[in-house]
Amino acid sequence: MRFVIAMMQHETNTFSAQPTPYKAFAGGTGYDMPPQGDDARAAYQDSGFPIDAFLDFADGLGVEVVLPIAANADPSGAVDHLAFETIASQICEAVSQGCDAVLLDLHGAMVTQAFEDGEGELLKRIRAINADLPIAVTLDMHTNLTQDMVDNATIITGYRTNPHIDMYQAGMRTAHTLLKTLEGKVQPKMLWQKRPMMPHLLKQASSEQPMKDLLALASEVEANEEVLNATLFTGFPLADISHVSVSCLVVYDALIPAQKIVGNTVIENVLDAAWQQKEAFVYDLEPISDTISFAKNLKQFPIVLADHGDNCGAGGNADSMTVIKEVITQGLEQVVAGPIWDAAAVAKMAEVGVGAEVSLTIGGKSDVPSLQLKGQPLSLKGKVRSIHDGRFKLKGPMMPGFQADIGMSAVLDTGSLELIISSKRCEPYDQAYLSHTGIDLSQKKYILIHSRLHFRAAFEPIAKHIISVAGPGVCQSDYSLFPFKNLRRPIFPLDKF
Repeated sequence: MRFVIAMMQHETNTFSAQPTPYKAFAGGTGYDMPPQGDDARAAYQDSGFPIDAFLDFADGLGVEVVLPIAANADPSGAVDHLAFETIASQICEAVSQGCDAVLLDLHGAMVTQAFEDGEGELLKRIRAINADLPIAVTLDMHTNLTQDMVDNATIITGYRTNPHIDMYQAGMRTAHTLLKTLEGKVQPKMLWQKRPMMPHLLKQASSEQPMKDLLALASEVEANEEVLNATLFTGFPLADISHVSVSCLVVYDALIPAQKIVGNTVIENVLDAAWQQKEAFVYDLEPISDTISFAKNLKQFPIVLADHGDNCGAGGNADSMTVIKEVITQGLEQVVAGPIWDAAAVAKMAEVGVGAEVSLTIGGKSDVPSLQLKGQPLSLKGKVRSIHDGRFKLKGPMMPGFQADIGMSAVLDTGSLELIISSKRCEPYDQAYLSHTGIDLSQKKYILIHSRLHFRAAFEPIAKHIISVAGPGVCQSDYSLFPFKNLRRPIFPLDKF
């Protein structure tokens, strides 16, 4: 047998001013462009991504693998049209050469300059090549599911954890259903429904309510083999498109009529339960000064301060200094913060060298025109503590073994604060994003990072307290401030029901 295995991952924040060209899909692998063939395998083997599971699955079967491209870009603005066309054409060309199945590691929230639904467009093109080809897809939990995705795939499954520590397992769930299909043991069909909801991203932790029980409702029927697969998709709300929603999808076996009945029932139960608890998905923010003051009065350390407003993992710039400024103003000590994206500052620090005293204007170099936010740099003086190549392997529960590359990084020591600065945008969802500099996080009182939930898997084991800080940025928490024009209305919580 011959499998085409490929990755095309991007979560698009349509309000972000960060561009998404073709080279952005190199995805922090260290390659200048999205890796292909053997390079793609080297980049994502043992990475914990669904594509990693696909490769292990195919290798275990001893089938021939064609890997045209592994394209994975950090969340940012709409995908450049040429980038999408280049990636899609590479995948479609591989499929057109003939294969027995396609396994795709996609995201489910890609918006391009030409298409609201990037994944649906890719799947339509593949389906046009071969109407009967088994196409198995794994999607992120934050998928904005569409009819085009469902109509043009054979099997769709998604992550069940947030932070996403089950990406590999989700890929294997997809692959095992595909194998049963190829062996003629099952005949997969899909059902889905959606609800007009925009659950706040900070209220979607899979270990906490209301998400915990909703996810259990979906996973239980699959675990009991009442259906082939069941997935709850929470949607990605920072996208000005018509199909933002919460959805539930079931893959059932058409050879067993009762599975369709079970599938419809579980979909309605999950979505009805989500709708009944919709108020629990609303995040109430407080002023930054109040949050930092509260943290200052706590007595157990370390404390993780998660500034989610400028989170690179949802399209942010990762260079906001607003919360750092407040931390300095309130006199917090033994603080490590970062990484802050500022390639110019890193270059300056490398120029003067380790041990040198330096005055820098750091961060705040990126604006957010869609929200009328101007970057606000912060002037700091300190010593260049260390300089690093910014390449390290992740060790935590999320994407363990992945080779990260944040560009040259450096540490500025101001006395009360050690600030990590990177040459590339990144979300620190692993301790290694900070500890690769040699800093012992357990010896710090405060760990300040730009992240929403992904950091929790790696940082919860060392944190005595975790506090969300509602900093400014393109991922800020008040959705009413976003100038939505294309969103299908009414939708909760922007509209009353």
